[in-house]
Amino acid sequence: MIHPDTKVVFINEEVGNGLIATSHIPKGTITWVLDPLDQRFTREQYLAMPSPTKATLDIYSFRDRDGTYVLCWDNGKYINHSFKSNCLTTAYDFEIAIRDIEPGEQLTDDYGYLNIAEPFKGANEASRRKYVYPDDLLRHYKTWDKALQTIFPTVKAVDQKLWHYLPPETVSEIDHVLQGRKPLNSIKENYYDQKNDQ
Repeated sequence: MIHPDTKVVFINEEVGNGLIATSHIPKGTITWVLDPLDQRFTREQYLAMPSPTKATLDIYSFRDRDGTYVLCWDNGKYINHSFKSNCLTTAYDFEIAIRDIEPGEQLTDDYGYLNIAEPFKGANEASRRKYVYPDDLLRHYKTWDKALQTIFPTVKAVDQKLWHYLPPETVSEIDHVLQGRKPLNSIKENYYDQKNDQ
């Protein structure tokens, strides 16, 4: 489930459509939650699909830690890549805004943590990184973990329009982390080793 204060707009010819904020989304806001309506496909189901269907799934899905293809049922599938993304996934099946997102600004993810199948060259953003690789989670998880550790304490300090979509066990995990009873799980837990596909 994507944050309700968003809409799909045409960005440009290079990236096509994207998802923009329609109101101010403060840092610490949960921007997406894995939803029971999201479609999941095993590797075997994917391989049995016709080529055009596989191509669509390649564009609009991501792979979770088990290698399952996840296709968001709503506009979450239109979030574009950025090396300087304003959203960041967690090990708890939700994403969080790591800085304020203003009206008209795109919501972006770093596709490096989405277990992509093939490397690709990203847009020039004056970033040290130029390419996204399937094993970027192993390369950059410490940087992403640090960003999450900085922003995670604000989760209960902002209005959370998606809070009721979180499973009870996830809410309990969040409470334990905020109370210092458990460490924040590393984003590295989301890594899927695609060698398992062979």
